[in-house]
Amino acid sequence: MKDTVGQFLIGVFLVAISLSIPFILVQPRTSYATSYSKIAGQTTVDKQKDVGNPNRLKIPSIGVDADIESVGVTPDGLMGVPVNNIDVGWFNLGPRPGERGSAVIAGHLDGTNGEEAVFSNLNKLKMGDKVYVVDENGNTVSFTVEGNQEYDVGYADEIFSRNDGTYFNLITCDGIWDGIKKSYSKRLVVFTTIDN
Repeated sequence: MKDTVGQFLIGVFLVAISLSIPFILVQPRTSYATSYSKIAGQTTVDKQKDVGNPNRLKIPSIGVDADIESVGVTPDGLMGVPVNNIDVGWFNLGPRPGERGSAVIAGHLDGTNGEEAVFSNLNKLKMGDKVYVVDENGNTVSFTVEGNQEYDVGYADEIFSRNDGTYFNLITCDGIWDGIKKSYSKRLVVFTTIDN
């Protein structure tokens, strides 16, 4: 019923300093309920210099505890997507979560049979909710949700190119499923900022 690979399409033009290629985003996926007591005692990293590649995404308020895959751009100019419904995909041509600029992670909304996926409840995140990224060195970077916005499928520069601070943007599908196009009509983006 729902396409698991190419259905999260957002046309986005990269205007970041290091990137200047047009590409289209692809959809995100399932949530886990786990204990988050481990993150409470960890120290956040010294932003820029100590940030490693992201390994795990934890969003306690919506029960997400997911592996992070590294994704780039496909030959068709699309942002890569996670290979399954339970992982998320970090756009590896942009900054790592915790580095200056706009780090981006996409996750599926649902699976091919309509089952819940990692970002099924992304729309339930509220201002002030916490988002944690654990890097390859075991360090945790903490972010706070600042808001969200729904986009039509099309260009949305600010998702990738804002670099006046340290941002972490989460993307999934939204709107109405179009069985002919095998895609949703909208994209939901949750914007977060690093905790000081």
